[in-house]
Amino acid sequence: MKRRLYKGTDYRRAHSIDELREVARRRVPNFCFEYVEGGSDDEVTLKRNRSVFEEIGFVPRTLVDVSARSQAIDLFGKPSAAPFMIGPTGFSGLLTREGDLALARAAASAGIPYILSNASTMRLEDVVRRAGGRVWMQLYLYRTRDYAARLVDRMQAAGVEALVVTTDSAIFGNREWDRRNYARPLKLDLRNTIDVMLHPRWIFDVLVPHGVPRFANLGDMLPPGQDSVQGAASAISKELDPSLNWSDIRWLRDIWPGKLIVKGVMCAEDAVSAVNTGADGIVLSNHGGRQLDGAVSSMEILPEVAAAVGGRLTVMLDGGFRRGSDIVKARALGADAVLLGRATTYGLAAGGEAGVAHAINLLKTEVDRVVGLLGCSDLSQLDAGYIRWPGHPEVSGNSAPCFEEKKRVTPAPVRRFAAETPLEKEVLS
Repeated sequence: MKRRLYKGTDYRRAHSIDELREVARRRVPNFCFEYVEGGSDDEVTLKRNRSVFEEIGFVPRTLVDVSARSQAIDLFGKPSAAPFMIGPTGFSGLLTREGDLALARAAASAGIPYILSNASTMRLEDVVRRAGGRVWMQLYLYRTRDYAARLVDRMQAAGVEALVVTTDSAIFGNREWDRRNYARPLKLDLRNTIDVMLHPRWIFDVLVPHGVPRFANLGDMLPPGQDSVQGAASAISKELDPSLNWSDIRWLRDIWPGKLIVKGVMCAEDAVSAVNTGADGIVLSNHGGRQLDGAVSSMEILPEVAAAVGGRLTVMLDGGFRRGSDIVKARALGADAVLLGRATTYGLAAGGEAGVAHAINLLKTEVDRVVGLLGCSDLSQLDAGYIRWPGHPEVSGNSAPCFEEKKRVTPAPVRRFAAETPLEKEVLS
């Protein structure tokens, strides 16, 4: 019988993130799925983000007691139940009603942080109040700095734990496949219009009775009446600031008292600059392959960056994570935590909050299994000694195993029994 992934519509039958992706594809209109799925230009970086994990192999230990295992980590002085979190994904309200809240609640229930997108369709105050847990928020530094200052004040008043400033979008990437869904800007073509009508469950979940979702945290910047997901695109593009530089990060550091994380770092030099500007953390990111096509993956620069900053700030990364084994590889190479984008968004599109919870549980289970099979009882003690990466000998080595070496026990002598027959005498001699 030919192998095939589950291609139904019940997220509970998905055994992997890839199967959740197939469920999501069927439950939402094509234009929504394409927005989540697509990359820029020829999608070289999008593919590279996934293929890099196939290059990295594990070197497991054996005969280690792994009956008690832990994947919990410490993140900015607070415990986190897993080495990953939900990263910022815009337009979540187009996938299901109150999509941002569904993501935040699932993260809170799982004991991991959630990063609310700047392009969310729910007010940050409502998400923090209704979701609980650890809520961080993403910020784009648009031309209107007063908008950023006001949003920072709102974050502080609401109790947002960390501010994540995205720095790799001063110019929009060329997302051709996304644009192909439209006959003209913001107007779906005939094929996609018909496709929307073939998704009545989505229509009654998302569009009825309030119509197209609206951006809830961009109102201070957008012109009156242009805060809908459809109408805001042109206004936002005009607000992108190509002059963005490290002095803007220093300004943000001065006005934000909480944890400051710079997202979009892709080289060791910039990681050191983040340290020098007072950032508490960085996210190595090529924006999920949606900005500069041909950029390296964040995994490829992770060892170099981790060595350059030397524990002076928290190192996180995103890009292509679909399996618990991917997350474990990142930890072994020096990452403190991983941000999930499409993986949990597939869960959201496939089954709302419950679908997100299912995605998180799949990955938690996989991380636990991989850690055990590696012969390591605690993820926090993992290192590059468990990794082999052809072409990258600097990340592999004869590191000490992640368990404490037990006192060597001298094997008991083999008990020899008296031979009873000539044949036994010959065998035992």
